[in-house]
Amino acid sequence: MKLPGRHSLFWSLSGLLLVLILLIICVSRSWGMHFEREGYRLSPAAQNTLQGYAAEAEAVWRNGGPAEIDRWLLQFNAREPGWAVLLGPDLQPLGERRLSGVERHRLGFARELDWAMSDRARERPIIKIAFPVDPGSGQLVMRLPERFVPTTSVGWQVVAHWLVPGALALLLGALLYRLLIGPLAHLHAYANALREGQLGARLDPAISRRGDELGDLGRAFHHMADRLQRTVALQRRLLRDMSHELRTPLSRLQVAVESDADAEALRQRLAREVQGMRQLVDDTLELVWLDTERPQLALDAVDVGTLWEMLREDACFESGWQPEQLPNTLGDACWVRCHLNGLAQALENILRNAIRHSPSHGQVRLGGRREADHWHLWIDDQGPGVAEGALEGIFEPFTRLSASRPGGDGFGLGLTIARCRVQLQGGELWAQNLNPGLRLNLRLPVA
Repeated sequence: MKLPGRHSLFWSLSGLLLVLILLIICVSRSWGMHFEREGYRLSPAAQNTLQGYAAEAEAVWRNGGPAEIDRWLLQFNAREPGWAVLLGPDLQPLGERRLSGVERHRLGFARELDWAMSDRARERPIIKIAFPVDPGSGQLVMRLPERFVPTTSVGWQVVAHWLVPGALALLLGALLYRLLIGPLAHLHAYANALREGQLGARLDPAISRRGDELGDLGRAFHHMADRLQRTVALQRRLLRDMSHELRTPLSRLQVAVESDADAEALRQRLAREVQGMRQLVDDTLELVWLDTERPQLALDAVDVGTLWEMLREDACFESGWQPEQLPNTLGDACWVRCHLNGLAQALENILRNAIRHSPSHGQVRLGGRREADHWHLWIDDQGPGVAEGALEGIFEPFTRLSASRPGGDGFGLGLTIARCRVQLQGGELWAQNLNPGLRLNLRLPVA
């Protein structure tokens, strides 16, 4: 199983859960133990009462003898049933009664007033209270009265073990919502906007800039929206331009049919117009197919020099040019990795366009050089070139630059189709002026 990437949501979610779980455990444990310890301590009222007993015992000790102390202990045991004894500085009884072994054993477990005292013990704890006037002179040791035994507060236990973990769990939910559900809600709203036809809508940049899976999803949405917007815009433009291009030959056909021209002239006119409309429809359908289907073309090693020879023969037959007017200056063998038919159609469109806009006695030259793992090829014509601002526009469908590149016919789809075919093979196609002339550049991977 492959581990998630460094910026994956897995690490953010895991880290967040780990921190909050440890925080819940730590807070619940520490607060619970704190409240529990505090709940085991004697209340201030109980401590004051017990210190009052010690002061009373000290007064008896100072004003009377051992017999008086024994009588006071009997009265005290009647008041506070249990067990009590007065001890001197040497931990010996101040009264006449001696301590038994069990009682001496109890003294080892005597606790101070400010110590924690659990209510879970089987017997009430033994406590010792030093005389308040002269603590070094003696102490009262007694079993803690039942009413003073501290009990753990259920309320604080609920706070420590339920309310605080619950609040931290809510915090975890809020953080997870901010981390996950918030961006997903934006994506949902964005998808609804696209569904309603708002193709220009875009996602919040804060989401698309994220480096995790949500950022990848946002960028995929952006790419999808851009592609959809371009496709819809292209189809609308093609429908608009194609309807315009078809009206002209249809009008000419209607005029020719209604005229008094002889049958042969009418037949030639019909054949020419039908051929033009057929070429227009074929090119338009091919462009739409390339843009919408994005076919995965099988790539092979192709010798560009040999392919140029084949294209040159066809171009000379169509245009009446001589082979010397279409030279190949590559020199070395040029092998590229591409789809043979796709590259042939792209080069054929470029070659026809170059011949159409070059003088009849001019040249269209193939050249190129190898650049690392790519071949940079170019086809130069000797036409007038185009304006610098229109170099990219010539690849738009139905673009005609007759003012700057006169001559020839066509519908302005050849270079558009050529670029689509080259890009589908992982290549690039762009134009630059030579002054005079125009250079069409191709970059294709080496075979």
